[in-house]
Amino acid sequence: MEKIEPGVAVSIAPRVVRITAPNPGVMTGPGTNSYIIGERELAVIDPGPAIQSHVAALAEAVSGRLRWILCTHTHVDHSPAAAALKHATGAQVAGAVCAQDGRQDEGFVPDRVLGDGDIVSIEGATFRAVHTPGHVCNHLCYLLEEQKLLFTGDHVMQGSTVVITPPNGDMQDYFDSLDKLLKLDLGALAPGHGRVITTPHDEVRRLVAHRLKREQKVVDALARKGPGTLDELVTLAYDDVAERLHPVARRSLHAHLIKLVADGRAEEIGERWKLRK
Repeated sequence: MEKIEPGVAVSIAPRVVRITAPNPGVMTGPGTNSYIIGERELAVIDPGPAIQSHVAALAEAVSGRLRWILCTHTHVDHSPAAAALKHATGAQVAGAVCAQDGRQDEGFVPDRVLGDGDIVSIEGATFRAVHTPGHVCNHLCYLLEEQKLLFTGDHVMQGSTVVITPPNGDMQDYFDSLDKLLKLDLGALAPGHGRVITTPHDEVRRLVAHRLKREQKVVDALARKGPGTLDELVTLAYDDVAERLHPVARRSLHAHLIKLVADGRAEEIGERWKLRK
């Protein structure tokens, strides 16, 4: 099994190179993947965190050929290096913005705001933006049309599930965005964290099944504990997750509960949640 090493340039497909930032952790796995695509003209997808050594590695790799810096979203492990890389290369920055919730890159200023279906091109490569809200409202995947390779940011991550944090994260949006991928002609997924996924639709179906299973565990927790607080319910709904991760799991639990309320299956009373009779 491939071991991902930060700072090492790895070819993952024709004219596609991955350089992983040195920011490994519980939320980032081996680190944030930055992708360099093209030959005579280049684009970078997800420049990553503003770590000097990572920006320098990207700047050296693109060597005056960079035209576009595309960001899947503005969480602080994905977009902050865009400003420094733009300063070093003169490339334009593209992506989408959303309301500040304390987790967004405050310095992200795109030269071009992208929406669903918008196209960015360089010589030999066409990128189609696919709006995939759920993890966060401004999330975009990028489909490299010539290779049917989808750069998924944090919408699909290899080896891990995605955290959904309200209010900018929305569980129903996440389900809808996963369903959207099932309708695309895809050859592989290049995630923001982890290795390339060569069975894209199978992986998306696995994620849908996982989320539905977790939703049922939330319903079961409400049946046992409701009315219950988020802190009370997380110990039941996420009893298969290490306790040290419960503060993170609590955020996705909140998103599941909001969806259950919208579905008419639960209700919120003060800071407690219960099944709707």
